[in-house]
Amino acid sequence: MTQNEGLDLWINEIKELCQPDAIRICDGSPKEFHEMMGLLENAGVAKKLNEDLRPNSYLVRSDPADVARVESRTFICSETEEEAGPTNNWADPQEMRGKLRSLFRGCMRGRTMFVIPFSMGPVGSPIAHIGVEISDSPYVVASMHIMTRVGKSVLDELGPEGQFVPCVHSVGFPIADGIVDVPWPCNPDNLYISHFPSSREIWSFGSGYGGNALLGKKCFALRIASIMARDEGWMAEHMLILKLTNSEGVTKYIAGAFPSACGKTNLAMLVPTIPGYTVETVGDDICWMKFGEDGQLYAINPEAGFFGVAPGTGMSTNPNAMLALNENCIFTNVAETMDGDIWWEGMTSEAPDQLIDWRGQNWTPGSGAPAAHPNARFTVSAAQCPVIADEWEELKGVPISAILFGGRRATVVPLVNEATSWNQGTFFGSIVSSEKTAAASGTIGELRRDPMAMLPFCGYNMADYWQHWIDIGKRHGARLPKIFYVNWFRKDEQGSFIWPGFGENSRVLEWIFKRCDGAVDAVETPIGMLPTLDGLNLDQLGLSEDAIASLLRVDADGWMTELPLIEDYYASFGEHVPEELKEELEELKRKLEAVTVNVA
Repeated sequence: MTQNEGLDLWINEIKELCQPDAIRICDGSPKEFHEMMGLLENAGVAKKLNEDLRPNSYLVRSDPADVARVESRTFICSETEEEAGPTNNWADPQEMRGKLRSLFRGCMRGRTMFVIPFSMGPVGSPIAHIGVEISDSPYVVASMHIMTRVGKSVLDELGPEGQFVPCVHSVGFPIADGIVDVPWPCNPDNLYISHFPSSREIWSFGSGYGGNALLGKKCFALRIASIMARDEGWMAEHMLILKLTNSEGVTKYIAGAFPSACGKTNLAMLVPTIPGYTVETVGDDICWMKFGEDGQLYAINPEAGFFGVAPGTGMSTNPNAMLALNENCIFTNVAETMDGDIWWEGMTSEAPDQLIDWRGQNWTPGSGAPAAHPNARFTVSAAQCPVIADEWEELKGVPISAILFGGRRATVVPLVNEATSWNQGTFFGSIVSSEKTAAASGTIGELRRDPMAMLPFCGYNMADYWQHWIDIGKRHGARLPKIFYVNWFRKDEQGSFIWPGFGENSRVLEWIFKRCDGAVDAVETPIGMLPTLDGLNLDQLGLSEDAIASLLRVDADGWMTELPLIEDYYASFGEHVPEELKEELEELKRKLEAVTVNVA
């Protein structure tokens, strides 16, 4: 079938297990894409949108029971539970293999088994890696066309002896024994998304949706890749990559990790308000970084497309994302307009008078339920983004100057602070959090920790992942990027956001840009370096002195209140927490105590 003997043996093994009616090696061609969408149209699950309004685009409605990533059914099947750590769902690998083989036996009867060779990253890049997904879903094939590089060039790169990550997927709905197919086949009662670190395999059963089924996404790009990165000395991160160019034409590349609902995609496609500055997109979600021969850390976006959350995306929040969606898109679980276009909450300020909702039902404003599912998605090639950087597919990657961490904090955390060392930056990353509840002034709301925005996506013990960061710092030293912690979400006593956000975040990026060159002063504090009052461009924002003070001050009392929470969080990982992070915590406590004593 292919020139790779190991791949052929594996394909035959899965064929014998799953018993499909036919096998197809995917070539990644436009013809194949349209064939897949035709199959979905014939099944009644996809609809071609109005060609005049949204050329070559489709609306897909999934089964209401299959609408999102299911973390509770996502497993790390490492040899021991300790290797998976307390934040992952662990399953014994032998027991899980037994369950999966039982579920997969005959699961593709009546269907075609699609073999999808794909490259995560530009084909031939030293940072890229190859996977092969076997699936019985045309939706997966079409989506992988957009989200990865698929086809003959990947098989050529793999060659006769190349290594690949094997990914097996089935919707879990065989057509046999009189069973009639359904528009969106799935098996939510038997849902498993299982990762095997020792063999670097992914097996997914029962879902046809998103990160459960597009196995190049979170499963490979983060869970398995994080294990590969640990073993091989590189970094697989849940980060955007942006290109920032100043008014003199000097460029720096910045990576940033933000939990959900913290504006990551908006930042990746930012429209700066500062004259002369431009932001271009390299990636909006995943970042793989390896060290070049020159000691510099280079990054690629391993994905070829955007699989973005549609609700909340509009011309006012992310115009570049909207412009990317003009054509050649798959929209899943959005609403349909009466003239054959799409709509979702936040796309416009007011909803149309009449829509067909994501379930296919008539909808009018005031119906009491959203027209689009809250996790409705758009799938589009990154090449269509109007601000995609020319070098987004550069084989060697782009050199990273700064790494940003950030959460959604109404209190305590300032607008921006710079770590004084890689270890301190890793410490900041390890305590990233967002508030679950609205925090009153001077108090800390219930915090949801999401270290490095990797909590659901790290393929091994999170504290060992922190150790990997520390080890990277030991090995690579001075050439490492600077690390910053940002927070766009500080609130005043009335509960209103202090910082305007969106395009104005370019003012913070400007300060970070200058700090990378030492071109602007900063004030040393217990939590690192903060901007001086005249170091951050706040012209014409209309912020009061009190507002500026809230954004840029060190809330020593707030940090002191949070220290025990951090200690408890670290304690949940037992002996795996790196000593260097414990030392950073103790050093922060010592410096804060000194500040509070001096104030008293």
